[in-house]
Amino acid sequence: MSKISGYHHLTLSTDGAQEDFDFYTKTLGLHSVKRTVLFDGVIPVYHLYYGSPNGDASTIITTFPFRKPGVYGRRGTNQSRAILQAIPMGAADFWVDRLNGRGIEAKKVTRFGTERVIFAHPCGIPHELVESDSDKREPITNASQGIGKDHGIKGIYGSVVAVTDKTAMNDFLTIALPLELEASTDDGDVYRVPDSSGVIQRVEVITDRQSPQGTWTLSGGTIHHLALNTGDEESQLKLRAHIEGLGFTDISEQKDRNYFKSCYVRSPGGALFELAWTTPEGWTKDEPAGSIGKTLVFPPWFKDREDELREGLEQADFV
Repeated sequence: MSKISGYHHLTLSTDGAQEDFDFYTKTLGLHSVKRTVLFDGVIPVYHLYYGSPNGDASTIITTFPFRKPGVYGRRGTNQSRAILQAIPMGAADFWVDRLNGRGIEAKKVTRFGTERVIFAHPCGIPHELVESDSDKREPITNASQGIGKDHGIKGIYGSVVAVTDKTAMNDFLTIALPLELEASTDDGDVYRVPDSSGVIQRVEVITDRQSPQGTWTLSGGTIHHLALNTGDEESQLKLRAHIEGLGFTDISEQKDRNYFKSCYVRSPGGALFELAWTTPEGWTKDEPAGSIGKTLVFPPWFKDREDELREGLEQADFV
């Protein structure tokens, strides 16, 4: 069966475009990788991509800011709960000071044996920066924002998924994808995401039978999906067939995302997973290398709607 190689990206539905852009680029020091729009439906909503300067896989966080259309969701159980990003060992104190200094409440905790900084996006979505001693990725530096290699985010560490039934989720993660169950503790279960480069990336599953059912739709204030990297189309389609053949039939056909191709599958625990691979052109399909994420771009199939979409988007200063 085909293999997964780490995360491709993580996607959230947030609130205001300006606060979202400032949070990821000015507070966390990520770089703008692509500024486009939601490809599905008819509502004009930005789709913003952040990560390393070149948009390397496993560094990308993407967001749909929903403030202007005013579509909001509910955080709860049977839903992805938190975004985890890796930082260098010893960097936690820097981030606690930086975040608190910018009015974002942050503190250090230890969970699953790792030191991490917990805080929230301005729209309330939980984030964690996890010290990782076995991550060989270069830290993402941003001199203009005062973030150097000793403290810069390295990329995606993983995600937290809340479920009411861990057994069904375990079957999906270990048999359908498959991930490896690394540990089962009082904090929850930890699954290792395979990665050919050896980077440690995980899915952390916790049991929550108290919270209300979380929203699954595209709606502000929630995590929409977790995208895993299949590397190429052949691996993606083989894995899709494997998952569907096991009876997990809530899986989409391949979708063209302009820079990558995607299939989506709803897990028994509710969290939406994506199987993705980047096309050869990738981010340079509509912007030159070295200048990605600098302009608002549209997919070819929206050529006749560009003026309508521009007019309907929230005003924001992307500098």
